[in-house]
Amino acid sequence: MTAPLILGTNSIKDSGYNVDNSVRFERDNTSKLSRVNSGTSTNDKKGTFSGWWKLQTATSQNGLYNVKADADGVIRFLFSLNTNGTITGGYRGSGGSPDIDFTTGTSNQLFRDASAWYHIVVNYDTTDGTAANRLKLFVNNSQVPLTFTADIPQNTVFPQNTNGETIEIGHTFDNGDGYQSGARGYLCEMVFVDGQQLAPTEFGEYDENSPTVWKPKDVSGLTFGTLGFYYEFENSGALGTDSSGNSNTGTVSSLDQTTDTCTNNFAIINVNDNYFASATISEGGTKVVTDSSAEAMNTSTFAMTKGKWYFEVDNISGAGARICGITPTVSFQTSSHGKSGDVTPHTISYIASGKVQEGNGSGGQTDLATYASYDNGDIIGVYMDLDNMKAYLSKNGTLQSSTGINLEPLISNGTGHYMFFVGDYNSGTRTCEANFGNGFQSLSSAVADDNGHGAFEYSPNITGDSEAKKFFACCSKNLAEFG
Repeated sequence: MTAPLILGTNSIKDSGYNVDNSVRFERDNTSKLSRVNSGTSTNDKKGTFSGWWKLQTATSQNGLYNVKADADGVIRFLFSLNTNGTITGGYRGSGGSPDIDFTTGTSNQLFRDASAWYHIVVNYDTTDGTAANRLKLFVNNSQVPLTFTADIPQNTVFPQNTNGETIEIGHTFDNGDGYQSGARGYLCEMVFVDGQQLAPTEFGEYDENSPTVWKPKDVSGLTFGTLGFYYEFENSGALGTDSSGNSNTGTVSSLDQTTDTCTNNFAIINVNDNYFASATISEGGTKVVTDSSAEAMNTSTFAMTKGKWYFEVDNISGAGARICGITPTVSFQTSSHGKSGDVTPHTISYIASGKVQEGNGSGGQTDLATYASYDNGDIIGVYMDLDNMKAYLSKNGTLQSSTGINLEPLISNGTGHYMFFVGDYNSGTRTCEANFGNGFQSLSSAVADDNGHGAFEYSPNITGDSEAKKFFACCSKNLAEFG
């Protein structure tokens, strides 16, 4: 069962309705958006949650929509994305009865793409005479079958429609029964409609030029109901601002505002390409802590075939022989992700010692140049020019060579798609930020590319091989234009 694509690496340039901001969850079980219901539900047996999520699922469960349990750990309503890619949840009523769990099951659709945005809708109408219709799950406008341990009783009043209950987004916690997890990733266009069971088409639509692409649409005209809310995350000083007209302000804990959204998807480090590296990847795929004994690299979620692209590596802390650079994709990612591309595929690697090397494919490396060495606190810029098959490297904004490095040797060792990477040798743990234009650390300059996308410490534009060259952030709007 395949869901329609969402705005990812195959994005269209102009989505019509654009979402400017999201929030990034990444504080273990402390990141969340919450609010306490105040008032009488418009219709306490109907409601709809809608959110656009970009989640990291490889190593941790992601809390999605949750109504916090009472002090006895009983009344609850929750949905979570599991590490195996299934979506699971549960409802428990007053006094612990009924106690109903539900899941998509391993034989049904799995949601493992860490590079994609998913539109996840949970809607319900417990007055429905058919039990299977009382609670539904949709992803990218496709209904996903749920398996229930028991029928949800007709005319059930869920706690999210009840005065005084706490709704938590991106977090699940029921005060004692073990359901505790925080989201890892991004959320935008978060809506709760009180009193209506709405279809996903109220929140999204298919693109007229790309009929398999499901994209958001303006929801400001919806009737949100008394307890409803709409969080756009546009006010950096008050991320819980409600745009529904209800002033149902949310309380934000450990959330960062970002520009990685369902209408402009940014590259991140791929949690699904981490088998040999065994790195700890956090901050929505922008922070990497390498394994002390691995000699491997972690690659970007986007692979480009043409155009000019830029990313920065901020070396934060730790020891080890740091490396970063460019690698071609191959048909099968196995032990190929070696310390400097010494197996297949070959890589172009800028090493902390200052050496620039190409892996020779037979267990060794060829020195191509010697640049300045770098250490903690230094920011390395990597410029990938696939139109001329050249790479340029900078340290703290200073270009190391205006003639660059030839990428032609990489052509025969891959599929014609090229990725950025970070990594190290097996001589210590390294912590770094991979900034594709949407990093997690504060910047002193916040330089955007010439399309106005991304935020970097240094300019993506250089003069290379006697030619002024403009490089761009790895995001879907730029890919639609240049990639």
